[in-house]
Amino acid sequence: MTPPPADAPCPAALPIAWHRIDTLFLDAGNTLLHWDGAFVAEVLAGLGLESDAACVERAEAACRGRLSRVVSSGHSTESDAARVAYVSGVLGAAVRGFAARPREEQGRLVAAVVRALRTPEGQERLWSRVPPGVPEALAALRADGVRLVVVSNSDGTCEAKLAAAGLREVLDAVVDSHLVGAEKPDPAIFHHALSRTGAHPGRTLHAGDLHHADVVGAARAGLPAVLLDPFDDWRDAACERAADVPSLAVRLLAARRLAGAGV
Repeated sequence: MTPPPADAPCPAALPIAWHRIDTLFLDAGNTLLHWDGAFVAEVLAGLGLESDAACVERAEAACRGRLSRVVSSGHSTESDAARVAYVSGVLGAAVRGFAARPREEQGRLVAAVVRALRTPEGQERLWSRVPPGVPEALAALRADGVRLVVVSNSDGTCEAKLAAAGLREVLDAVVDSHLVGAEKPDPAIFHHALSRTGAHPGRTLHAGDLHHADVVGAARAGLPAVLLDPFDDWRDAACERAADVPSLAVRLLAARRLAGAGV
């Protein structure tokens, strides 16, 4: 399973007819389930690296552009190249003095952290933090008649992780790239989600945290997208942005209610 080649066309983000949206496609990682910064800080401490949950979580968000560039070069988000680029960026931003260490030592530490995050405990704990307001936002959208579908680049465990976090019950479907055989930005995974749920592309919006996987991928499938950007790191991105799922839900619900009132 590989994304489209790096030289595939990258269409512009499509405009959003907010009042017409009745289906919301959602990425999982960094959209519904975020890094547990405290767990990562524990892993770092075990390697003699000092950081804390807040520093780790801020560094992770700042490194999403780096990960997006790796994906745009043709690598899978689940590849070793993506993991190494992601983790090395986080360590460089979250651990004071990391960039000044010898290159060989940096490489050993990055490899050690990647291994720790790939253990059964790491797999269970890393993507486990549900940000405040997310369950309530999903419930409000569902109550207003918005269909909720997760479309995620994952390793076959996405649905189980969402269930463990207590979010699966408010979702209409979960589309996991490992099980589908195609991953974002390949439009095939979006087409699969549309077909599986009966959603209409003209009334479907996708939300995720990686520009190339989520915004470009959605545009290739003919869908508009919102890039989630909690710290304004993507201010130069030519697309709609929202801080998080709760703020996106507020905007979408307001547009639907205005349309329903004939405003």
